[in-house]
Amino acid sequence: MIKFKIVKKSKKSGARIGILKTPHGEIETPTLVPVATQAVVKTLTSEEAEAAKCQILIANTFHLHLKPGEKIVKSAGGIHKFMNWRHPLMTDSGGFQVFSLGFGHDLGVGKISAPSFGKNKDAIIDKNAQPKKVKITSGGVYFKSPIDGRELFIGPRESIKIQEAIGADIIFAFDECTPPLSTKSYIETSLRRTHDWAKICIASHKTNQALFGIVQGSKFKDLRGESARIINSLGFDGFGIGGDLGESKADTKKIISWVLPHLEESKPRHLLGIGKIEDIENIVKSGIDLFDCTVPTHYGRRGIAFVSSGLPAVALAKAGKLNLNKSVFLKDKKPLDSKCACSVCQNYKRSYIAHLLKAGEITAMRLLTFHNLHFFNTYVEKVREKIKNGLI
Repeated sequence: MIKFKIVKKSKKSGARIGILKTPHGEIETPTLVPVATQAVVKTLTSEEAEAAKCQILIANTFHLHLKPGEKIVKSAGGIHKFMNWRHPLMTDSGGFQVFSLGFGHDLGVGKISAPSFGKNKDAIIDKNAQPKKVKITSGGVYFKSPIDGRELFIGPRESIKIQEAIGADIIFAFDECTPPLSTKSYIETSLRRTHDWAKICIASHKTNQALFGIVQGSKFKDLRGESARIINSLGFDGFGIGGDLGESKADTKKIISWVLPHLEESKPRHLLGIGKIEDIENIVKSGIDLFDCTVPTHYGRRGIAFVSSGLPAVALAKAGKLNLNKSVFLKDKKPLDSKCACSVCQNYKRSYIAHLLKAGEITAMRLLTFHNLHFFNTYVEKVREKIKNGLI
């Protein structure tokens, strides 16, 4: 079980400092929760993830169910021993895959996506719509395995059973992560399912793992409020805010503001799937304690480093990012970021990492992933210091 204590509240915003105690140690919030989909932060060892200042990781229930299977993880002594991670861990519920393998795949949209970004900008998901490769029912969801095509079923009971076998400190209730481009009638139908599944998850939960409920409701203020009130009433140990989060960062901020007043203040709040560097301070000021995001690792594997300053103009796709795939860096003898204390910046130059990328060496991905995680975690440390010092 977990214990959560709020140690400081901002007088300028909704930001707060908390201590979250788990069976595998305590963390200071707000914090980034890096993604360890298959019980690994891609390209890094668990020791390297720790050295990059990661306090807590989140693994993926759906993918661990596919391989190696929760029975193998359990037989290894649980996920902490399996991956040699001595700090807190979360697992998601599989609800995101309802979206990512369903309507998200069909329409080419993400959790924050204007309609014009999709493959079909005129697509509207109405009340009885079904995605092409996923079947959503009142009892749960039928998937096709992306590995061998076999049919898989996950509902609330199955999700809880899988997560209990995996053994993370914090688990999530099974839900439907709703897609953008949905009508209100679709969201209403989905919300009833998610609330029914939340109740089944509570009833099915047998271990001492903390169980978080997930608030849905898309971009509709009344539905977000309704969902927050219902999820809050069920006795969960903490809360996730999930689903599609509007068509802009401003929409996301509004949605958070609709939800948090209805949630018990003393429990931790997790924003699911959001955490770009430019988002972090805003979501923290809104009152979010935890947030998971693939950006630092995803970008690192594609040759992109996040840096603080001193970038040559030719290298900039966007301020704060360094694209080491560009040939200009083959002659650049500076560290990735002169202000960064990570071991990559202390020991390697841009020219070497650019060479590794050109040569197709996987070490480049490892070095950039490590740096990016260290950079993000250091940034969040600074945000916490701002709260402590009354600056935000």
